[in-house]
Amino acid sequence: MAPNKFTWKMLFLGCFKTRRSLPAPKIQVSNLTTSQRLSLSDLSNPGSSLSFSDFSSSIFNLHVFTLKELQMVTHQFSKSNYLGEGGFGIVYKGFVTDKLRPGLKAQPVAVKVLDLDGSQGHKEWLAEVIFLGQLKHPHLVNLIGYCCEDEHRLLVYEFMERGNLETQLFKRYSAALPWLTRLKIAAGAAKGIAFLHGEEKPVIYRDLKASNVLLGSDYNAKLSDFGLATDGPQGDDTHITTRVMGTEGYAAPEYIMTGHLTAMSDVFSFGVVLLELLTGKRSVDKNRPSKEQNLVKWARPLLKDPNKLDQIMDPRLEGQYSTEGARKAAALAYQCLSHHCKSRPTMSTVVKTLESLLELNDITIGPFVYVAPTEGKNKEEKETETETENENESHELKDENKCKGSVAEMKDKSRNRQHKGHRHRRRIKSLRSKVVHSDTALYKTLGTGLYSPRD
Repeated sequence: MAPNKFTWKMLFLGCFKTRRSLPAPKIQVSNLTTSQRLSLSDLSNPGSSLSFSDFSSSIFNLHVFTLKELQMVTHQFSKSNYLGEGGFGIVYKGFVTDKLRPGLKAQPVAVKVLDLDGSQGHKEWLAEVIFLGQLKHPHLVNLIGYCCEDEHRLLVYEFMERGNLETQLFKRYSAALPWLTRLKIAAGAAKGIAFLHGEEKPVIYRDLKASNVLLGSDYNAKLSDFGLATDGPQGDDTHITTRVMGTEGYAAPEYIMTGHLTAMSDVFSFGVVLLELLTGKRSVDKNRPSKEQNLVKWARPLLKDPNKLDQIMDPRLEGQYSTEGARKAAALAYQCLSHHCKSRPTMSTVVKTLESLLELNDITIGPFVYVAPTEGKNKEEKETETETENENESHELKDENKCKGSVAEMKDKSRNRQHKGHRHRRRIKSLRSKVVHSDTALYKTLGTGLYSPRD
C-alpha cells in the first residue's frame, strides 16, 4: 500500500494514542468484502480490540496529513484564510501542492479543525471519515484527507468557490439568486440525498440545511458536514430510534416528538430548504413578526393555493420566474413538509420533479443589462449629465427671475431640491431592476442546458 494512505490501523490505533482519553471502538468486519461499505453500525462496544481479518482498506482513498503540513498549507491557520465556523469548528482555506503527496494534485482546499470544546467531537469526526471516505458522488463534497495527531482532529475537503447556500441566499447588498439558479441548487442537493437513500446500506443525512449545501463556481450543489449522518433502517425495520440531533427549523416533527428517524426525515428537511429558496427567508428568524418567525408554520398553508403564492415568493426575484414552475415547486415543497411522513415523496421523485421544472420556458424575460459603476462613467455619459445639469440651472434661473421677494426664492429652491431627490431615487430604482436576474435573457437564448444540474 502507498505510504500516507488510509489504513484502519492508522486511523483507530494511531488516533487513540493521545494525551486525551478517547474511546477505542471495535470493528467487526469479518463478514465484509471489498465491495461492501463499512458503516457506523459496524462499530460496537468501545474498549474492545480491533479485528482486520477479511477486510481490505482499498475501498478508501484518503490522504493522511500531519498537523505541521496543514499548518503550512493554511499559513498557520491565519485569520486571513478564515472561511467560516460551525458546530464542528473553524474552517480555513489552504492550498496543497502536488509535491506534498504522491497522486495529490495541486489545488485549493478547505481545512476543518475540530474544536475540542465545541458541540461535536471525535465521534462526529469519525463519521465524516467513514462516510465521505467511501461515498463518492458529484453532489457530495469530496473529502481529500484527514489529520489525526494527538488530540488534534482535522478534515481536508475540496474548496467550493461560492461558499454555502445560506451565505448566497441571505446575504445583503447583493443581487438575488436568479430563479433557474435556485432550481439548479435544489436539484443538486436533492440528487445528493437521493444517492444516500439509495445505497445498499441507506444513509440518513440528518442535518440538511442551507449552510450545509456548498456551491461551486457554476452553482453546482454538494452536501457537506456528515458528522450527524447515520445508517438508516435495514430489512424489516421501519425506523431507527436515536437521540434527537439537528438544527432548529429543519428537523422533521415526528423525529422531534419520538426520536424515530427515517429517510423521510431528510425529505422534510429538504422541503424546508426548498421553501427557503422560494421565499428568500430563513427557516427561523426571531426578527420577523411573531406569526412569521417559523417559516414552515407561516408559509406552508399558502403553498397549496396558487392564488396566494405571490404572498410568499421572494420579492427580490421581481416576478422574474416561471409561473408554472413556481406553482409546481410550491406544491412539491408542500408535499415534502407534510406532517405525515408517509405522505412525503421519495427523494428520487423529488429529483424528477425538479428536473422537469428546469425545462419550463415560460419564465418572464428581463433585459440583459450591464450597469457600469458610477465612478467609471465614460466621457459621453459625463457630457450628457453636464448638459442636463446646465439645462436645469437655466430653468432654475428663469424661475427665480419671475419670483418676487426672498420668501418666494426660498420656496422655489426647496422645491427644486425635492424634485432632484425624486429624480435620483427613481434613477436608482430603475437601475436596480435592470441588474437583478439579467441572466434570464441568456436562458431564453441558450435554453435550459445552461442551468441543468450535472449528473
